[in-house]
Amino acid sequence: MTAKIYGLESLVDISLDSGARLTLSDGPLQLGWRHSGMTSDFIAEIMALPYSRSRKDYLQAHHDIGYLSNELIENAVKFRQPGEILIEAGMVEGSFLIRVRNAIDNATSSRFQQLLQRLQSREPGVLLLEQIETNAISSAGGSGLGLLTLLSDYDARMAWTFEENNDQQIILTTTAAVAMPPSSNL
Repeated sequence: MTAKIYGLESLVDISLDSGARLTLSDGPLQLGWRHSGMTSDFIAEIMALPYSRSRKDYLQAHHDIGYLSNELIENAVKFRQPGEILIEAGMVEGSFLIRVRNAIDNATSSRFQQLLQRLQSREPGVLLLEQIETNAISSAGGSGLGLLTLLSDYDARMAWTFEENNDQQIILTTTAAVAMPPSSNL
């Protein structure tokens, strides 16, 4: 089967070979929320270093990188099938780019693709407000606010690739980029 891509296809082929590559592995520690926060903090620390000459730029870069990373890693941990989560991150042409790859089941894939189709047909800011209102009156979980916030408030550029593998799982690769302030170290 060929890959099904949603979002900006131009992000899919960007190489992150010169960036950081981390793998979160299943094991005795059980991947969990705490790993998402620690991993995203680590990524933010190393990727924000080029902005360290300006406290304002550094704090902004650190915050944006940390938020984007945490949202993507949390979703990978929350919705994954057992197995590794591959994380690649780097700076590409004035933007922080992160790619997260993990296995999901067919039902999760189907639900997420329906959400992405809805996203393509509506403005993210409008969907964000609607989701906030829905969450306020609903007791159901799964708010969806993180993804909508990235698209609406952070102007994240995103792509999602769904590929079938031999184990009856879908490999989901999420790629996202956010613009960074001009580097104060260059």
